[in-house]
Amino acid sequence: MKSLFDPNVHAEVQTRIESLTTASVPSWGKMSVGQMCTHCQKPLELSMGKIALSGKKPGFMKRMVFKLYKPLMYNDKPWSQNLPTVRDFVVSDEKDVAAEKTKLSTLVSEFHQQKDTAEWPAHPMFGKFTHEQWGKMQYKHLDHHLTQFNV
Repeated sequence: MKSLFDPNVHAEVQTRIESLTTASVPSWGKMSVGQMCTHCQKPLELSMGKIALSGKKPGFMKRMVFKLYKPLMYNDKPWSQNLPTVRDFVVSDEKDVAAEKTKLSTLVSEFHQQKDTAEWPAHPMFGKFTHEQWGKMQYKHLDHHLTQFNV
């Protein structure tokens, strides 16, 4: 799995983001391109400790289930289409595509610049991820949604 910490992958993702336009339409799902760009900002912000999820932490049983699914977050297998998302990451209002692309691009670069960071905040649902896992997971999420919009 590619990692957003790799300079070539970072450049590839930035090119793909830049190629999005107001005319970009999804191959699946309900989000517009502006909503998708806003949605993709959330996991990056979460990983860098800029936001926290609302609501209570999952109980013991949910943590056990999340532990089973954790490797799917960063392995080589693509995510299925139309997966449910965390409530805090749902974007229902329309967004300005140019503004959201800029914000997403900035966050992608900010995350990439953390390539030497050793300690990361624990994910509120999945717990600790290694540096390598964070890089792969962020790439996998971005790739999933950029592929959704055929870029």
